[in-house]
Amino acid sequence: MEELRRTSRIAILASGVGSNAEAMLKHFAEGSGADVAEVVWVCTNRAEAKVRAVAKRFGVEDSHLKKVDIQKGALLEGLRARQVDWVALAGFLLKVPEEVCEAFAGRMVNIHPALLPKYGGSGMYGMHVHHAVKEAGDRLSGMTVHLVNQDYDEGDIVFQGEVEIAAADTAEDIANKVLELEHRHYAQVLEGLIRLAHGWDVRDNTHLKSHTS
Repeated sequence: MEELRRTSRIAILASGVGSNAEAMLKHFAEGSGADVAEVVWVCTNRAEAKVRAVAKRFGVEDSHLKKVDIQKGALLEGLRARQVDWVALAGFLLKVPEEVCEAFAGRMVNIHPALLPKYGGSGMYGMHVHHAVKEAGDRLSGMTVHLVNQDYDEGDIVFQGEVEIAAADTAEDIANKVLELEHRHYAQVLEGLIRLAHGWDVRDNTHLKSHTS
């Protein structure tokens, strides 16, 4: 009889609408991710963030923590109280406190809407990134999943997915192409990391392999 294994517990940190959070919630509730992990908490720094309604639809606890409380340790306290194993940032616009980075070193991931190290750092998020890509005339963009450390977008890169940009594409077109990649890959990459951390099977090498769309 196969030995029973403990399901890993995931927390999602988000600040906005929560489309990546929704894709992750669905993957770990209904997809292959349900075999290895569950999302147990969605936390936001914005009381009116739409991601809270997304969490409720999946029956997952959601919370709002003010920036000042996050900085005073409430985030780490909340993660520990819920016995969280992995943290996924999904459009979380605050800098993660150093003590959280240390406690979840190697177990906290972020998604960035560009091919890091290009277009990373403070202030480079959302449409700011896509406008910068358009203005530079790049013909290739994509998304990056990376580990989180104390510096914006400088943690080790785990996965990159690429998409071609047409000359006629607007910044909004680029955003839509990149978002499709994010929804397709982010949760699967996290699933792959969890499987590797436990020595479980990785379903296939697309979890942790850079490739084009």
